[in-house]
Amino acid sequence: MEDLKTSETWRVFRIQSELVEGFETLHDLGPAVTIFGSARLSPGNKYYDDAVQLATMLADDGFAIITGGGPGIMEGANKGAKKGKAHSVGLNIEIPAEQRANKYQDVSLSFRYFFIRKLMFIKYAIAFIIFPGGFGTMDELFEALTLSQTKRIQSFPIILYGSDYWRGLTDWMKKTLVPHGTISPEDFALFSVVDTQEEVRFLINEHYRVFGGMRPSPNHKKSPREKP
Repeated sequence: MEDLKTSETWRVFRIQSELVEGFETLHDLGPAVTIFGSARLSPGNKYYDDAVQLATMLADDGFAIITGGGPGIMEGANKGAKKGKAHSVGLNIEIPAEQRANKYQDVSLSFRYFFIRKLMFIKYAIAFIIFPGGFGTMDELFEALTLSQTKRIQSFPIILYGSDYWRGLTDWMKKTLVPHGTISPEDFALFSVVDTQEEVRFLINEHYRVFGGMRPSPNHKKSPREKP
């Protein structure tokens, strides 16, 4: 008989346990913003330093900061959140290379399955901020755009930070995808391209004011599971 622990049935139990742990840990997190970006950018890089500053600003506004929990932009955002007044959350993934948990997380989860981790990013964020990054960052960007375009989720701010970095991609979309009819010109309303922390802060606070109520109160890093 097949060993249960190596069977597909056992995999279902592992998936279920990750879902339950994620839901229970993040349920009382409050309004949060997810920040994506390259694991390969180090302190001193403009985008790393901007991620630190932006995360601090948003945390002081009362938004928890969620990242993938690794180095680079993720570390910068978690570092900034730790300086601020709201939670610094890392949703770590078990992969062989590049992913090591950074030390700036006060709420930390570890996932075996990418799709569950992606669900947590989407479910608990009221906005996505996309810093320069590689394949993983692009994956998260286009999944969010697809879910918004197909109305599988309620539209929320998807903000590309750094117009110089993203210009080639957005120009290609305008010059290739639109003429071929594979996307519509209206789809460009699904995201914004910005260059300053102040622009990001305005977009997120305005969205939350309109769709989520007034500005959130900083939770001062109270445990997400702790009741007021």
